[in-house]
Amino acid sequence: MRIKSFAKVNLGLEVIRKREDGYHEIRTLLQAVSLYDVLEFHKTPEEGIVLKGDDPTISWESDNLIYRAALLLKRDHRLSGGIEIQATKSIPPGKGLGGGSSNAAMTLYALNEIWELNLNEKALMDFGKKLGADVPFFLKGGLCLGKGRGDDVAPVPDLKPLWCLLVLPRFSISTSSVYGQLQPSLTSKSKDSKIIKFLDSRQLGLLENGLEETVFRSSPQLKPIKAYFQDQGSELSLVSGSGSAVFGLFSDRDRAEKAFKELEKKYPSVLVETLPREQYWENIRAGV
Repeated sequence: MRIKSFAKVNLGLEVIRKREDGYHEIRTLLQAVSLYDVLEFHKTPEEGIVLKGDDPTISWESDNLIYRAALLLKRDHRLSGGIEIQATKSIPPGKGLGGGSSNAAMTLYALNEIWELNLNEKALMDFGKKLGADVPFFLKGGLCLGKGRGDDVAPVPDLKPLWCLLVLPRFSISTSSVYGQLQPSLTSKSKDSKIIKFLDSRQLGLLENGLEETVFRSSPQLKPIKAYFQDQGSELSLVSGSGSAVFGLFSDRDRAEKAFKELEKKYPSVLVETLPREQYWENIRAGV
């Protein structure tokens, strides 16, 4: 089986409070985009999980989320035989695009089919929560509201497709380090939620990323990228999640392509589209 594994951007992110378990309570809007990795699965008669990938900066050992997802299903259902998985990466790690989480979600989805486990969406999402906060989103796709650690996801009505210009700096940012440096004054209260206001008005310009100020303090070179997007008339420009990717959303293709041509002279960049939920699953099921 060969399957696509898509990236995401955070159209908004609000940090509400620090929880007793050490994680942060957040509210976020997650949007699937058309940048994708490719995962290939082959059943083998030998026991075990064999994972290979083409990105040397990523560990392809038992700590990889793909491996962990496969092992979780295999152990839970006491399955015999093995699986070989090959990952071809286009989503760079450490950029806030959810590549590892997407890979884990699509591994759960694909192996549910291959091993004929007949697990429903809720069961797969419960497995996903054990692997990472972003994993359940990729079992929904489209545009979703995430709450809790971000793993309590609910679909919201999709936006019309937009051009998404992604700038992918060569350095990565640790999510845990960003949350560790977060100032208490940057948390949001429900009554002030720009995300809730957006859900009523659908005005993209309302949205903010509560982690941006912290990201910009440690990586100030990202701030001019956001400013450039704003100057070029983007509907919305933010750091995605904890970064380091910065995106601009455009309704006008010509503006998006013009900005892309300028930015790619300075930074690794890619022009993709947002994926409504139906289109997201059409693309995934085409591979299955």
